[in-house]
Amino acid sequence: MTKYEKHGALHVNNKGKLVDHNNEIVVLHGLSTHGLAWYPQYINRDFFEQMSEEWKVDVIRLAMYTAEKDGYCEGDDENKNKLIELIDKGVRYATELGLYVIIDWHILLDSNPLIHKDEAIKFFELMAKKYHAYGNVFYEICNEPNVDCTWADIKEYAQEVIPVIRKYDEYAVILCGTPRWSQDVDEALADPITIDKNLMYVLHFYADTHKDELRKKFEDAANNGLPLFITEFGCCNANGNLDNNFAESDKWIELADRYNVGYIMWNISNRDETSASFIPECDKTKKFVKEDMRDACRWFIDVLKDHA
Repeated sequence: MTKYEKHGALHVNNKGKLVDHNNEIVVLHGLSTHGLAWYPQYINRDFFEQMSEEWKVDVIRLAMYTAEKDGYCEGDDENKNKLIELIDKGVRYATELGLYVIIDWHILLDSNPLIHKDEAIKFFELMAKKYHAYGNVFYEICNEPNVDCTWADIKEYAQEVIPVIRKYDEYAVILCGTPRWSQDVDEALADPITIDKNLMYVLHFYADTHKDELRKKFEDAANNGLPLFITEFGCCNANGNLDNNFAESDKWIELADRYNVGYIMWNISNRDETSASFIPECDKTKKFVKEDMRDACRWFIDVLKDHA
């Protein structure tokens, strides 16, 4: 039985935890795609099934870049439709297999969600109309706000996007990024979004870069009841490369587990970088074996199996 089959639709309780209808805490663990436009081949049912049954993943994050090459806000209507079709396939396969799924508006180069706010409103209106009856869909409304983006900017954006989602989908969990590449959860704690209760704040870490200072921010926020979800992490440097630091990764996993906070590893691709799941020489799209995987992917599968 999958977690979704057991727990169904989830919501955020008044203590900041993700729970089911019995108020039982549910902690999700999974993997994030890389940019859907660049690595569409991994959106296939066989691979999703392997992640679910063999690797013990229970959530998939569908990362759709907005401003990069072939991003949603850069391409033409044909490109937009291709990305929407990929999201639809991802949601469908996840749903068929009893997985939770996150639709991620993956801002990065655009840095401030206000830049493409109007596009985001149209996109999430479309998503909420399509998936409002699905109990397993989460909406991540901005990935990593970064350079020259304040918490006030993010809040302004969220307060316009969230009501559009709620017009069609009253119950889905919404995820909101935080300043400085989703690290400054302390700013959200000091001035939370108040227009919606079924909301979680995003923290991202890369273990060889983000250590005790960011863990303290995480712990302070968690101790004060801020709903947290780690929708992206890596074992390496924040640039996605250099060596993995499994000692620091283990510290992060222990901390997240202690506070019942879910986490999702970056990234499903064979890109030539440390954070990719597969070695560059691997051109498979399913039936992966250990020899196809990079070290961090193998490490994380062991983490998932221990939890299962």
